[in-house]
Amino acid sequence: MTGLASLLGGLGAVFLGFGLVQLLIWMFQPLTDPAWLWGHLVFGMVLLLAAIGMSLDDLRERMQSGEGRRAGRYGTSALLSAALGLAILAGIAFLSEQDRYSIRFDWTEDHVHSLSEQTQQVLSALEEDVDVLVLSDAFEEAGFRPLLERYAYASERVKLEFADPNTRPDLVAAYGLQDTDLRRGLIRVAYGGASVEVTDFDESGVTNAIVKLTRGGGKRVCFSEGHNERVAFGEGAGEARGFARAATALRNETYGIESVLLAQTGSVPDQCDALVIAGATRPLLDIEHAALARYLEGGGALLVLLDPRSNTDIGVDLESWGVDVGEDVVLDRSLALFGRVTSPFAADYASDHPITQGFAEPSLFHMARSLSPGEHAEDLVSLVWTGDASWAETDLETWTEQGTAAYDEDSDALGPISLAVAGTPDVTASGEREPRLVVFGDSDFATNELIDGFLNRDLFVNSVAWLLGEVEHISVRPNTARASRFQLSGEQFAWMRTLSLFVLPEAIAILGVFTWWMRRSAGG
Repeated sequence: MTGLASLLGGLGAVFLGFGLVQLLIWMFQPLTDPAWLWGHLVFGMVLLLAAIGMSLDDLRERMQSGEGRRAGRYGTSALLSAALGLAILAGIAFLSEQDRYSIRFDWTEDHVHSLSEQTQQVLSALEEDVDVLVLSDAFEEAGFRPLLERYAYASERVKLEFADPNTRPDLVAAYGLQDTDLRRGLIRVAYGGASVEVTDFDESGVTNAIVKLTRGGGKRVCFSEGHNERVAFGEGAGEARGFARAATALRNETYGIESVLLAQTGSVPDQCDALVIAGATRPLLDIEHAALARYLEGGGALLVLLDPRSNTDIGVDLESWGVDVGEDVVLDRSLALFGRVTSPFAADYASDHPITQGFAEPSLFHMARSLSPGEHAEDLVSLVWTGDASWAETDLETWTEQGTAAYDEDSDALGPISLAVAGTPDVTASGEREPRLVVFGDSDFATNELIDGFLNRDLFVNSVAWLLGEVEHISVRPNTARASRFQLSGEQFAWMRTLSLFVLPEAIAILGVFTWWMRRSAGG
């Protein structure tokens, strides 16, 4: 072919080739608008027939010559290669069709497209099917459908159903959702005859719903008050030094939260499955000391966050239970936040304890004191240690007055310094349940200011979960900040696919044909 005929032939081949590719895709995934497909096929055929009609004489001469025979051999080889390539593409499309052969990989560094370890533990423990009904329109559904599909992929017990409430009013009426705001959508999780409605479309919301259904009634965590403790709810809880986020983290684990005034009750209430004393700075009354002792003897679970230089006498109780409480402040010049010696990082954990098992990142503390198991405390272990360059400063008077501190080998302990202990306290147990005790030499790590950093949240929540005997709740939870993702609706995704697979490559191919034709015409 020469002249205009060669240009039409090249363009026809491009349009026909892309039409055939679209036809193969349509065989496995029907297109919403096939006009684009048929337009390519028809237009490509018309251009090829026009090119052949304009070059019949020239083609007849070429076919009778030796050059024509060579071109025929090469052309046959090219056609066979193209057919093989199309067959491979068709096979890939067939294997990749959803629900036929499903294999997923997550090669992101932080596994942001995978379910957390906690969620996987919950799913692996399911004894019955979990029915997840998603009521949402297609536009909103595109934002959280990939997350829910991970649940179904991780466990055969999870049964997913997606429905548009506008087209399925029968489902809305059947589940009594007429008065529910369905504009953003709703996830209904059902298990064992009970159900929970979820409006937080993230992994935490869905997993917590499953946990709530599988656990039945949630346990309660009580925060003591009356001694200037950290505030978990009410006035001041939302401030930087408050515990509002810590309380929210416990609620996300389906634990109930309430406060208790031991001086008023005289004992730890029966509904308190665990008691938290967070950063007390005032002495306890005799009746409160006695209440704590009876609580542990009866198989109670106690979490104490004890800051250095705090004007409280709970350290006396801790000493009697087997905990060595250091009268010091832990400092670290090499492994601290922005060089602040009073804010040390701790990255060495008790790998065989459920609370810290699997921890690989540091935790951040601020103004912490040393805590370690006593000499005869066989059932208490250290949980976390600071770095080798840290030390426990005991000359607090000089440090407070002059603002300077230096390691003294005669009076200070050199790192690693233990900051927390956990285990069974040294008490005479009288209950059926074994008492449990966790003590940290700092309360700042669980405040609103620091709890969301590093592994602080996991350290706090895991401690409570271990105290409650719920090992299945102990894990390294996913960070709140996840990798950024650009969500597309089904229609937007279809346009993006058409643009990337057809429009841009086809434009490049057409431009290539014009360039080839112009150079050939200039050379001829």
